Amino acid sequence: MSMRQQLVRTVETAMATDERLTLLLGDIGVFGFRNAFKNFPERTYNIGILEQATMSLAAGLAAVGYIPVVHTIASFLIERSLEQIKIDFCYQKLCGNFMSVGASYDYSALGCTHHSPGDVSFLKAIPGMNVIVPGSDKDFDELFRNAYSGPNANYFRLAEVGHSLDIPVVFGRGEKIRDGKDGVVVAIGPMLEKVIQACAKIDVTILYYTTVAPFDSELLFATVKNEKVAIVEPFYEGTMAYDVISSLRGKSIELLSIGVPRKFLTNYGLISEQDVFCGLDVLSIKSKLEGLFNVKS
Repeated sequence: MSMRQQLVRTVETAMATDERLTLLLGDIGVFGFRNAFKNFPERTYNIGILEQATMSLAAGLAAVGYIPVVHTIASFLIERSLEQIKIDFCYQKLCGNFMSVGASYDYSALGCTHHSPGDVSFLKAIPGMNVIVPGSDKDFDELFRNAYSGPNANYFRLAEVGHSLDIPVVFGRGEKIRDGKDGVVVAIGPMLEKVIQACAKIDVTILYYTTVAPFDSELLFATVKNEKVAIVEPFYEGTMAYDVISSLRGKSIELLSIGVPRKFLTNYGLISEQDVFCGLDVLSIKSKLEGLFNVKS
């Protein structure tokens, strides 16, 4: 099941048991949520292409006790309504859930107007904002149930292509996938399976993070010695560098960030073709990690 299909199933199941949940759509997922429109017509609305107004409306609902779920494309959900997220939700300390599709370049054929590799960077700059990057449909289901009714606003970054692994996840906590002696690789969300494949012949510890704000500093500090560390992230390279460095104060490390290059992607094609162009396919990741850890193929 894709994350988007799981989104529908998870949210509709939660709406059936929690009458506070209210769904606001930005002309995306309307057919997918057809049962929500039928079963919960008083709590399901297609607001249309009005992202800033939708976010303020959602904040108003949150202020009177509802738990809003807002869903549309990442570039519009986050970048177009960033001020409303910052002021209407986080400054007011309101609970809300923002569900995106399309980041970083999942809408690879539509050009940079529909790309959003900077979404996590923007949101991590807002105090109190939770940022969740599930790697699979199972991850999303578990993490949504963990976090949706908490005190803060939550951003769930859904990927078009996730991994197929069954990893137990908990909101706010990283997981150790395996131990190694030559260094540590931190895999973020949907990058996990690629990292495991890329590290097949590299003797490193692999950590898996699905919550990037708040960041599980304790796991990283307990795992990393004075050694080499790589972050493989599905958004702009360097986004998680501050969290890693601040978590490891007092330790001597060499850090490599592998992510989306910080430039406009002006080419078109399949997601897999964009992966190669951005150096986020398995072979490219493997080559970069081998360079860091001095491994010869």
